[in-house]
Amino acid sequence: MEELGKKLFQHIDALEGLLLGNVGVYIDYANVRPWATKLGWNIDLKRLKVFLSSFDNIKTIKFFDGSLDGDEKSEKAKKEKAEIFKLGFVTKPVKIMRQSIDFSSIKPNSPDLLEKFIRRCLLREYKLETIEYLNERFKEMNKNGIYYIEDRKCNFDVEIGTAMMLDFERGAIGTFILWSGDSDFFDPIDKLLSAGKKVALFATARKVSKELNGLQEKGLTIFDIQRIREFICWKSQI
Repeated sequence: MEELGKKLFQHIDALEGLLLGNVGVYIDYANVRPWATKLGWNIDLKRLKVFLSSFDNIKTIKFFDGSLDGDEKSEKAKKEKAEIFKLGFVTKPVKIMRQSIDFSSIKPNSPDLLEKFIRRCLLREYKLETIEYLNERFKEMNKNGIYYIEDRKCNFDVEIGTAMMLDFERGAIGTFILWSGDSDFFDPIDKLLSAGKKVALFATARKVSKELNGLQEKGLTIFDIQRIREFICWKSQI
């Protein structure tokens, strides 16, 4: 880390310019993890924790991620994250919801089943042939014995927003660093900025919502995590 810091000192200087006063870091991992597909590299959680902990004025690091109860791989990952982030690790079970794809009572040209998965504004733009084609895929799945698909959901927007506001009310944090680009965080970020607090999003290009981008006019800073790739990626990807 020290060698990289000397080599990439300009990025460290930029970070230190952001991390003013007591700093709190809030990581929405469900939002962050998919960035690897876009970036072409992966975040090493151990290196991430070491890197963030190297800044003396970062007072709290809260890491939010769901886990699949009973799933061996997920349970192992949960233990590893708990060891890395200690009391800062916040988790809850991932909800698994069954979505019916039973085509038996659906007409071939009807969008009724598709409306469960595709928004109406987009469906209205589809040609009849497209709807019939997609319905035929449902029919084929039913013939193969598949009558439902599983959808997983584990949203931490409320928990993260609450954690940020509680830290604000306690007066413990002056600079808030949020790892996410989700528009659901507009309200707490807007309130923090209005209260004169410094807020920065750690994100990647084109992964920040339009709503949050608009808050740059009120002082929101967006820091591209590509700038700290060498510090937090898998060692094999340095």
